[in-house]
Amino acid sequence: MSLAACRFPEFDGKSVFITGASTGIGAALARAFAAQGARVGVHYNASKDAAEALAREIGAAGGTATPVRADARDSAALAAAVEEVAETFGGLDGLINNAGGMVKRVSYAEVTDDDYQAVMDLNARSILAASRAAFPYLKKQGGFVINTTSVAARNGASGGAGLYGSSKAFVSNVTRGMAKEWIAHGIRVNAVAPGVITTPFHERYSTQAQLDAMLATVPLGRLGVAEECVGAYLFLASAELAGYIIGQTIEVNGGQLMP
Repeated sequence: MSLAACRFPEFDGKSVFITGASTGIGAALARAFAAQGARVGVHYNASKDAAEALAREIGAAGGTATPVRADARDSAALAAAVEEVAETFGGLDGLINNAGGMVKRVSYAEVTDDDYQAVMDLNARSILAASRAAFPYLKKQGGFVINTTSVAARNGASGGAGLYGSSKAFVSNVTRGMAKEWIAHGIRVNAVAPGVITTPFHERYSTQAQLDAMLATVPLGRLGVAEECVGAYLFLASAELAGYIIGQTIEVNGGQLMP
């Protein structure tokens, strides 16, 4: 049975805001949650055309999606985007913090303060800003937060991706700490750690030689695709399936890392 054939009635009419949703894993998640009957806020920054096309695609398939722009590095702008989606849908039941990027490959010996700020603002501070803005809405009826971390958070990364990996390690630890605090308000917090997934992320940051080297470390023998990450997010979002799971990270990496 394909994932598209699986139905989770609990998502019908729920409102989910997904950051970094115009392409890659975020876009796959937007399609999947909309197909489950959820109303989806499609966050984007530079990819306006892709976000609007995705919203139209979801609408044509009978779903509900609204695109909303914000620079994820700008806490005030991202908070405003969360509030816009919550007001549009009359509340918020889930937040998926998926926005992020490597910015550039740089060795630790060459990292500048500007490099650090750019990477941490995009991958780390954005998690805090969006979650803080979503908190008042999520606690009204209980809900979920799912953070996108990375295999790089555990293996240290390589080839100039170390700073990115460290920012994702921050995300992983925030997931654990936030889970402990927010469960008192009925909000379940977990994370998904994708491995090497063929998305625009690697088109932007990885050469073919680097991809080949990473592929050699994957026991499954191939790189993943965005749609193969969707099941982990749906599972964690489901109170019926994952109601007793908080502070956990599901690794989706073809066996590249087995912690």
